[in-house]
Amino acid sequence: MLSSITSRLSRNISVFNGRSFVRQFASASAETVNIKLPESSFKTYKCDPPSLDIEVTKDELLRLYNEMAVMRRMETAADGLYKSKMIRGFCHLCTGQEAVAVGMEAAITEDDAIITAYRCHGFTYVRGGTIHSILAELMGRKAGISRGKGGSMHMFSKNFYGGNGIVGAQVPVGTGVAFTQKYLEKKNATFILYGDGAANQGQVFEAFNMAKLCDLPAIFVCENNFFGMGTAAGRSSANAQYYTRGQYIPGLQVNGMDVLAVKQACSWAKNWTTNDQGPLVLEMVTYRYGGHSMSDPGTSYRTREEIQHMRSTKDPITGLRQRILELGFSTDDEIKKLEKEARAVVEEAVAEAQKEPQPDESEIFTNIYAKGTEPPIIRGREREEFAVMNQ
Repeated sequence: MLSSITSRLSRNISVFNGRSFVRQFASASAETVNIKLPESSFKTYKCDPPSLDIEVTKDELLRLYNEMAVMRRMETAADGLYKSKMIRGFCHLCTGQEAVAVGMEAAITEDDAIITAYRCHGFTYVRGGTIHSILAELMGRKAGISRGKGGSMHMFSKNFYGGNGIVGAQVPVGTGVAFTQKYLEKKNATFILYGDGAANQGQVFEAFNMAKLCDLPAIFVCENNFFGMGTAAGRSSANAQYYTRGQYIPGLQVNGMDVLAVKQACSWAKNWTTNDQGPLVLEMVTYRYGGHSMSDPGTSYRTREEIQHMRSTKDPITGLRQRILELGFSTDDEIKKLEKEARAVVEEAVAEAQKEPQPDESEIFTNIYAKGTEPPIIRGREREEFAVMNQ
């Protein structure tokens, strides 16, 4: 299995060289460099590839590194909280896949939209959720980003439509968001994420069809981490080249372990769709280090050696770190200091989130309907009582 995964990654993506909790980098240095991405960073279907030349600044590289480092520390903290029974229910970690969320956010604006599945903590963070609000939500606390009522799978922020628990259901919902953008004549795009395990859902192909019929600014992003729960992609999909599965929709396969390749691809995709060229399918070739969820050790269908090999050769954080060092934008000691700060900030957020109270029982009856549309009775509660609880 290790050889097959490595072979496919080598075939599909290259081994690369290489919203922050601290905004200190925003004014650090404006030094700009042009980086040449490896030719195998992209593979195309019915379209030309993005440019392999990407211009970045020292500030941006340090910010991207910082965001991925914080994200990984946050997920590590969530892992520990789950094992200590502070987090209950479902919990899906994105450790190893940080480059997808961070690179995507770096390429778009807050007016663009993102919708994803249940592995959503990282996306919530880059979309404006605080570490405190995310961890509090995971622990079911009142200060959580969904008031402690959503948990791991249901987090939302401005123009981030979740975190959705039903496999593939976010794809048609995201298509509706893209329809709204076009209807309102907004020059924005919607990035609709789903996994290789959800790629065979009928509603995904129905959404493709509707998006193409209306030429919506919809960017369908398959996060291919090679396993749908515990089933290898090759065993569940007759065609595991997910970027080609839009048929009449052009596609692009991206090295999802390289944050700069992700950024370049997403910037190119947004430009494509907002210039009325219709929808796109992106395939982010990535890898999760943990199991599908906390109940899955992740080693019954792959070996520990395979996971370690991926960590040591294709890790997105290590890769960007190497780039930064080679460019002379930072020293090893400075990066270690940054990582130490990330750890401290997350640890502080954990401690503060643990102090937060549980939601009031009255929260059971709030946010069920949009304001002004509540029915007279909600689960036996009279409208007047319901109104009092919403004051």
